[in-house]
Amino acid sequence: MPFEEKKKHIEGTNMPLVSIITPLYNAASFVSETINSVLQQTYQNWELLIVDDASTDNSVSISEAFAAKEPRIRLLKNNKNKGAASCRNQATELAKGDYIAFLDADDLWFPEKLEKQIQFMRKAQATVSFTSYMHIDETGKYLHKNIIAMPRLTYAKQHTNNYIGNLTGIYHAAVLGKIIAPKLEKRQDWAVWLEAIKRSDSPALGIQEILAKYRVHASSMSANKSSLLKHNFNFYRKHLGYSWLTSTCYLGRFMWEYFMVRPKFIEKTS
Repeated sequence: MPFEEKKKHIEGTNMPLVSIITPLYNAASFVSETINSVLQQTYQNWELLIVDDASTDNSVSISEAFAAKEPRIRLLKNNKNKGAASCRNQATELAKGDYIAFLDADDLWFPEKLEKQIQFMRKAQATVSFTSYMHIDETGKYLHKNIIAMPRLTYAKQHTNNYIGNLTGIYHAAVLGKIIAPKLEKRQDWAVWLEAIKRSDSPALGIQEILAKYRVHASSMSANKSSLLKHNFNFYRKHLGYSWLTSTCYLGRFMWEYFMVRPKFIEKTS
């Protein structure tokens, strides 16, 4: 079936299934709240695929208790630690939904997140979308920082920087197909959303309303900047296969976007 016909056919479904993918590793302090934020969604046609990555705390027992009561929750267990990207890929392969969304085990959604985003996508006939979100600390306290979604995000723009918060993104898997993250040490989510926009052949659409909460941990605040540069360079060099010189040039553009453009989409409140 041609792309446009397939798209129209699928959009005729009243309440398409959304597959929510959650990698889990030693998140016992947060995972209950995360799962509850899914259970509280006003949009109810979803499945939650939790992949435990050999946790050593009681993350599994907490998740098992939820799964025992809620048939829409499925818990998968890894015998050894494989990393969050591998867990997301495992769940993606098993996902049954028309749409695929991601929610890490320490992040949260507002109750209307899925309902508003799916309605928005269907009305706009969008195959990739994302929303604005806020930052919270480990205790759930608001950090007075919001990341505002671009209204339209082209492939060229996403190529220069990752503008999609992974906890907010949704892609239409029934139209675009399932997207498997590459085997990179970091920046796998950037690769997924870049590929989603490429397959869509149209911009990702952003919802300016804040519909999710991203948890910032103390350890993530002190990330090694030189290490981040290395991972960004490898995104261009190893994932996209560019030459050393071209990758270096794109890394320079990445830095310009990061320091000069991205701040325009950061809202700090008092």
